[in-house]
Amino acid sequence: MTSRPFKQVDVFTPVAYLGNPVAVVLDGTGLSDAHMQSFARWTQLSETTFLLPPTPEAKAQGADYKVRIFTPGGELPFAGHPTLGSARAWLEAGGQPQKKGVIVQECGVGLVRIESQQGRWAFAAPPTKLRAIPEDKLSALVQALGIATHQVIACQILNNGPEWWSFLLDSTETVRKLSPDHLALKQLGIKVGVAAITQHEALNSGLLISRSNRESRAFVGRTSNATPSVMADEEPDLEVRAFAAAIGITEDPVTGSLNASLAQWLIGSGKMPGHYLASQGQALGRQGRVHIQQDSQGQVWVGGDTVVCIEGHVALD
Repeated sequence: MTSRPFKQVDVFTPVAYLGNPVAVVLDGTGLSDAHMQSFARWTQLSETTFLLPPTPEAKAQGADYKVRIFTPGGELPFAGHPTLGSARAWLEAGGQPQKKGVIVQECGVGLVRIESQQGRWAFAAPPTKLRAIPEDKLSALVQALGIATHQVIACQILNNGPEWWSFLLDSTETVRKLSPDHLALKQLGIKVGVAAITQHEALNSGLLISRSNRESRAFVGRTSNATPSVMADEEPDLEVRAFAAAIGITEDPVTGSLNASLAQWLIGSGKMPGHYLASQGQALGRQGRVHIQQDSQGQVWVGGDTVVCIEGHVALD
């Protein structure tokens, strides 16, 4: 067995064990698809990544490394929290970006740019394709989620590599109390994302001023030594949950790809502002915080804090 450097990184949290962990094998060279899948199934995390040298073509375009992303149920072309967690692990292992302050990741959707935003890394959300949920599937999904039709404000299929059948619901209380029929979702073969706009986000201008002040601090850096109190002064604007029994994950703690596609949908449709803070993971005892920012060119950036929790070596052939 070959000893390979390994790190486990908690993502979308400044406080260890309150975000979404990703297992990162820092040298995946020589591993077969079957070995990668077997190890990802063994970790039982929502995602496990394997870092490789970039292809010559990608390197010529600025790629620093290639990442392959596996869930317990299969490989993904892209995922958000593995993107940020792998970047953190690569940097801590001595990785040197071709361009200072910018990491370029090669993955199944192509090249993904990751930038340092005043101390917090953020990735450029890949383009999201939107399409309507077919009526025959909509009723089955509403039933599987255990909600009433009138609780659905809007819905859309979002695809930025992973595909999420997404629902904007009437309240954060509805989102938090959801107890879906995971077997039904698995049989449908569909990953489902749900979100609700928090009450303060929809209230009067006094609270909007508060939000504006918070937006001016968007992407302010924090260190991994931060304490849970850092979350106290940042009321989330959006509550999110992700159900992915179809790929072996009953509920994902904090989901970068879903938050990225939700942001493009909700900002684009005028339902959310260009800067906001999303919360995810409460139902699982986590306190994930996802920072969304749309720049002047319309690019959506998805940022989050990261903390290395475990490091060492794993034996893999």
